[in-house]
Order: sequence, then structure tokens, then C-alpha cells
Amino acid sequence: MSDIHSHVRFYSFISGVLHTQKGDPLCGNCRAFANTALRMKEGIALVEAEQAKELSELTEPFRILLDEARRIIAAIDIPPDAPGQKKAGNCLMPEGVCFVKSSKKLLDTIG
Repeated sequence: MSDIHSHVRFYSFISGVLHTQKGDPLCGNCRAFANTALRMKEGIALVEAEQAKELSELTEPFRILLDEARRIIAAIDIPPDAPGQKKAGNCLMPEGVCFVKSSKKLLDTIG
């Protein structure tokens, strides 16, 4: 895994995306949102388990950032049986464009 600071910053970023998009009438009730929210809940727990030593050495600003991200992500309700809004014909964003999934892809680039 790459630098713990990058992971903390990513989870802070994605928590903001998920928090904002949960209020969107389409994103908040979409399979992509539900899948991403679930993966982020699992992901932040995995980082905390696998990088406990590095997390214990974080400076206060990064601990605060992580705590806030954890709180926001944990509070997100995952819609059960959410439809894929694009497949349902409701989301008219261009092919390959999704606010939530595009944001999640950032994690792949930081490791």
C-alpha cells in the first residue's frame, strides 16, 4: 500500500462525495452508489486493520480527517436493491461517466 496520508486524504474525499451524492435523487438510489458506499465501509476498515502502526503515528490534523471520514462513511445508509440508474434510463450522464464510480477510481491510482 502507498503512503497512509494519501489513503486518509482519499477517504476524506470520498466521504464528501458520498455524503453529497446521497442527497441526489438519482445517485442516492443507484446501485453504483450502494456498491461504492459498501466498498468504502470495507476499505476504511481494512486500512485501519492493516496499517494500524502507521495510523498511530499520524499527526493530529490527519487523525481528525480520518475520524471525520470514518464517521461520515459509517453513517451512510446503503439503499437495498437499488437499481442501476443508467440501465434504467434515468441517469443521462454520458457513457462511462458516473460521479460516484469516477471518484472511487482514484483509489486505484494511489494503491
